[in-house]
This record gives sequence, C-alpha cells and structure tokens, in this order.
Amino acid sequence: MRCMAKKYPSGLKVAQWALGFGLLALASGSAGAQTTLPASAISNGDNAWMLVSAALVLMMSGPGLALFYGGLVRKKNILGTMMQTFAMMAVVTVLWAVVTYSLAFGVGSGHFAAFIGGFHNMFLKGVPLTPIFEYAPTIPGQTFMVYQLMFAIITPALITGAFAERMKFSAMLAFMVLWAIFVYSPMAHMVWGIGGLLNASTSTTFGSLAGKFPCLDFAGGTVVHVTSGVSALVTALYLGKRLGYPQKPMPPHSVVLSFVGACLLWVGWFGFNAGSALSAGSLATSAFVNTHFGAAAAAIGWAGAEWIRNKKVSALGAISGAVAGLVAITPASGFVTPMGALWIGLLAGVFCYLMVVKVKNVFGYDDSLDAFGVHGAGGTIGAILTGLFAHSGINAIFGPGKATGFFEGNHGQVVNQLIGVAIAWAISIVGTLIILFVVDKLIGLRVSEDDEREGLDLTQHGEEGYDWENA
Repeated sequence: MRCMAKKYPSGLKVAQWALGFGLLALASGSAGAQTTLPASAISNGDNAWMLVSAALVLMMSGPGLALFYGGLVRKKNILGTMMQTFAMMAVVTVLWAVVTYSLAFGVGSGHFAAFIGGFHNMFLKGVPLTPIFEYAPTIPGQTFMVYQLMFAIITPALITGAFAERMKFSAMLAFMVLWAIFVYSPMAHMVWGIGGLLNASTSTTFGSLAGKFPCLDFAGGTVVHVTSGVSALVTALYLGKRLGYPQKPMPPHSVVLSFVGACLLWVGWFGFNAGSALSAGSLATSAFVNTHFGAAAAAIGWAGAEWIRNKKVSALGAISGAVAGLVAITPASGFVTPMGALWIGLLAGVFCYLMVVKVKNVFGYDDSLDAFGVHGAGGTIGAILTGLFAHSGINAIFGPGKATGFFEGNHGQVVNQLIGVAIAWAISIVGTLIILFVVDKLIGLRVSEDDEREGLDLTQHGEEGYDWENA
C-alpha cells in the first residue's frame, strides 16, 4: 500500500523524532491524529524523487491519456475527448484543495473514520511543508498532498473513455465533481487513509492506521482502476450506445496519436508506481522494475492472443496490452518479485484481451474506448493476483517474519483482496448510478442526436481539431 509503504523511516534522526512524538501522542491520548515532524526530518533526495514522480503522473493525464483516448475516437470528437481529460487537470485540482484531499487523507471521526476522512484539512488547512509521519516521514506534507492529487486527476479522466463521443461537456463536469467527492474520496480513504477499513499498515506507534480488512494496494489497483473501470461500465450502460453502434464501423481516426499516448503512459507509470514508495529507496526500485516487467509481459500476452485469433498483431492491440499490464501490476508493484510481475502481466494481457474482444461482444455494451475492459478488468485481476504473489522479502508490510501473500503462506490475504475488490465494485456501481441519475434529471447527460452526428468538437467547444480547408 502506498501510505506507509516504506515500512521504516530512514535515518536515526527520523527514528528519534518518531519515537518522541509517538510517546507524546500516546501520553496525550491523541494517537489517532496526524503527527507533524520537524523540517529537519526531510530527505532532499526523497523529496526530489517525489516531485519528479508527481510530474510523471500528471504527464500520464496530459498528454498521455489525452493522446491515447484522442486517437481512438473519430476525428470530429478529438478535441472534445482531449478536453475532458484536460478539464480534470483543472477542476479536480481546485476541488482537491478545497475538500477532497481532506476527505481522502484527513482523520475521520467515530464509526465513519473507517470510511471517510474529516473536514479539518479543507482549503489545505494544516497541510504543512514539514513531514506528516503517518503518511511520509521524509517529505513535506504538501509534497505528499500534490503527489496524491495527480492520482485524483487521472482516475475520473479514465472514465471518459467509456462515454466518449456522446456526453455533454457540462454534464461531464457535474458528474466528475460529484464522483470525485462521493466515490473516489471514500475509496482512497478506506485503502490509504488513517484508520481506513482496508488499510494494510501495521504501525505499532500509531495503532489507528490499520484497517479491519487489510487489502494490499500499493499504487491504486482498487482505488484508481477498479473504481474508474466499473464506473465506466455503469456510465456506458446508463447512457446507451452511440448512434449507429455496432452496425456502423467506428475505427480510431489516428492510431499514431494513441501509440504516442500509450508510450507516454508507460513512462509516466514509473512515477505512478515507483513513486508510491514515497521515498527514493530500494522499494521504489522494486516497484520500478515490476512496473516495466508487467507492462512488457502483458503486451506479449495480448499480442500473442491476437496472433492466435487473427494471425497478425496490431499496433493498437500491442499498446492496449501494455496499458492492461500497467493497470494490473499497479496494486502489486511494491509487493512482488520481478518473476511475479511477469506472471501478473502475462495473465492480465490475455484476460483483458478476452474481455475486450469476447465478453464485450457477447453482452453488446458500448464501452467506447474499453475503459472497463482494460481498467476495470485489469484492476480486478491485478488486485486478486497481488494477494497470491505478494512476498515479504519485497515488502514485509505485516511485520518481520510474517508471510505476505498466498504462495508464501498467508492464505487469508486473498480473502482480504476479494473484500477490497468487492467494496470497490459496490461503491462504484451504487455511487455512479445515483450520480448519473441526479445529473441526468438536473441538466441531462447526453448530447442531442444532431450534435452527436456533427461531433463534440463543434457542438461542445465551437472548434475543430483538424481544419483541412485552411491547412
């Protein structure tokens, strides 16, 4: 798991400060509150790595995801599709500063503390330039905050792939704001927040960190990919199919753009996963290696399945497989060995290929850009496989000498992973349906048939991505 993923603070000085503040917290009866360390606890190396990682994750949204999704739609919708991702970069940032960071990583109260944070960090009040021990003891609290923001940006942006080419821009904004508050924030708190229901931390100094069902999620398999992927499927079903689908062919207008976007996603994912170690140590190295291996194996798995079925490998299939592998290795990246990463990637590549090519066709839903087939399915299988392959030699999250995953002897961890996945599915389905219903009744979700035929670029933004007449 990302918060407290580096199990022990580095350096004698940090350990001394932690012990002192831990004893003070216990003595004052405030063991569940966030504890701020002095500026002297900051590691400049860790902070530099985390700032770079934050930039890498932002690059995954724009230009990475914007290009990847933009190339997959028809040319009349490229700007509308890219604007949806860009809008998340602006809107979610402001929302994060005002309230959602506090809901995700603040300390909750009473019985609700296991499900949602509090309001005391609204407007970033109490988010310091010194470390917050419970989350990251060697970087400023604001570095941790802005790094987490980049995850909050890309998660709702992933959903846009399912309703591409048919949702109003105004409705998209309203839906995403509500989704970030009522779906993303509680899920992030449950997995990574202090006292979260699914938090896997086992700090002995701050006993309030651990949850009832410790679910291993190093960088967002459940929080990011399952929630966005399942919500994407729900949204696609609620909106209905695009005009002419599936009778009318709707191929990508530029696989070249998607290819560039996928490569940017692959590079940016090192910040996504390796940055989740929250330090520049060996755990970051492990997550970095596993991320690369998982993506490569999945690209081969998808391409191999495609070769068997079609006797050829498409560029779109190869890059889709790589993204599926990146999704699946995300929860496992800081817990498994490189060989485990290869297995997870290979299995995810084949599984997601079958979801996109077989399952989607059987049920006939119009998940425009396969957000569910890649992120929902990939995140689900990745979270479950994490429980199988996790190894204490990589991350002894449950303490020295204690097994981490199923193959190491901790057979019950798979149950916890299934519980985490089930909760992510449940909150995504219920929350998304309610939000869609409310927004639909208030302002309407879908563009008119005439606007859909003309394209989102002109009807929603008054401009075109390609002006061939004046080129």
